[in-house]
Formats: sequence, C-alpha cells, structure tokens
Amino acid sequence: MSADDSGAGVVTAAVLIIGNEILSGRTQDANLAFLAASLNEAGVRLREARVVADIEAEIVAAVNELRARWDYVFTTGGIGPTHDDITAECIAKAFGVKLIRHPEAEALLRAHYEPDKINEARLRMANTPEGATLIGNPVSVAPGFRIGNVFVMAGVPAIMRAMFDGIKGGLKGGAPVKSVTVPAFIAEGTIARDLGALQARFPELDIGSYPFFRAGRFGTSLVLRGTDEGKLALAAAELKTLIRTLGAQPLDKEPD
Repeated sequence: MSADDSGAGVVTAAVLIIGNEILSGRTQDANLAFLAASLNEAGVRLREARVVADIEAEIVAAVNELRARWDYVFTTGGIGPTHDDITAECIAKAFGVKLIRHPEAEALLRAHYEPDKINEARLRMANTPEGATLIGNPVSVAPGFRIGNVFVMAGVPAIMRAMFDGIKGGLKGGAPVKSVTVPAFIAEGTIARDLGALQARFPELDIGSYPFFRAGRFGTSLVLRGTDEGKLALAAAELKTLIRTLGAQPLDKEPD
C-alpha cells in the first residue's frame, strides 16, 4: 500500500461477485475489469474483490465485512427470477431489515410484461430490502437497488454496465489514478533491488512489476500508478534511466 492510499480524500470500494456459476468455471466473470476501470475514472479506488457462492450465510457475512471496511460495495449477480437468486434476501438480512415487494419495481415489471406473462417468479425481481432505492435497468427493466453504501446490480454484463452508467454520476470520488507502463526485456530479479529503492523515493506512488515472455525472451512490465502526474513523470524518467544502467532498454509498449 502506498502512502497516499490511506490519505485524506481517498475513496475506496469493494466488488462482491455472487454466483455458483463463476466458482464452477461455467461462466467467466466479465464485470470486475469493467468496474475496476470505471471506478478509477470516478476517483474511487477498488481495494478488494471477492467471489462467493449462492450460500446465504456466506453472502451475508461478506456484505457485512466489506461494507464496514470500504466506502462503497458493488455486488453483481443473484437478482434474477430463479430459486438460486437470493442476493436481495441476503442483503436484507445483512442490514437487519425486512425484504419487501418494492411498489415502484413491481409497477415497472407489470408495465413491461404482458398480463399473461407476469408471474410470481418475475415479480421476485421486485423484492428489495426495506428502505432501498432502485437502480434503473434500461436493458431489461428489472432494477437493481442501493441500500446504505451497497449497490446491488445484475450479473449479466450488458445489464450491469447499464446499471453502473446510471449511478456513476452520483459517486463521490477523489482524484482519478493515472498510470504509466514501462516495459523492458529485463528480469524481475535483476531490477528488484533498485525498483524497491525507487518505490522508497516515491512513496506516494504504487510501483508494480509484472513479468512476461514474448518472442522467446523474458521481460518485465513496470507499472507506476498515482494521482500526481508530475511525480509519475519524474519516477518514470528515473526508471528508464535505471533500466539502461542495468544493460537493457525501455520499450515504448509491451511487445506482442
């Protein structure tokens, strides 16, 4: 953790991905990367991500742990019409409130479906914890909801993204985090000591190393992240000089 991660004005978040299908490998999550990038643009630092099964006790415990630790929590999955969609019930239990049939959500569903197509399974998608406010769903109508600092969204990527687009303007964030990537055909072990010293000189930045293997050669992508573009530029320049000193050349981009 960098020094500015715990500084004043830093807004943090966690993502909770709910669903047996993710843990079984049947479905590959496509939401985390989108949320990480979108939250960063809004000045919100994603600090934790978890995947939990469709098990009530595990969902309730995870929601309570995450909402106590971070400023925002975003959940995906488990708000559909089937028996294993239990997220709404679990959120209600986590907050210690009743699960209700939200009148506005019910009205939306009844207006969307033909009278002979509306049934109790579909109406389950109108259930929310008491006191929750709705998150609009311009794709398939059935809304998500917010209660406290927890935002509950669909697991289907297109729907989740549409829901998030509707709420992102209301998020209170800090300064967006910028990043600079400096790749080089240099081994992590070669640069590790000096990279640690560079991090010590720039404690307000996050500096990470990510090895790669391209064209039969090992290399490392060195990523610097922070909110101060001036410090990023200065640290990147020092890093490029360091790479040259160690006998390699910084690359303009990661090799294909």
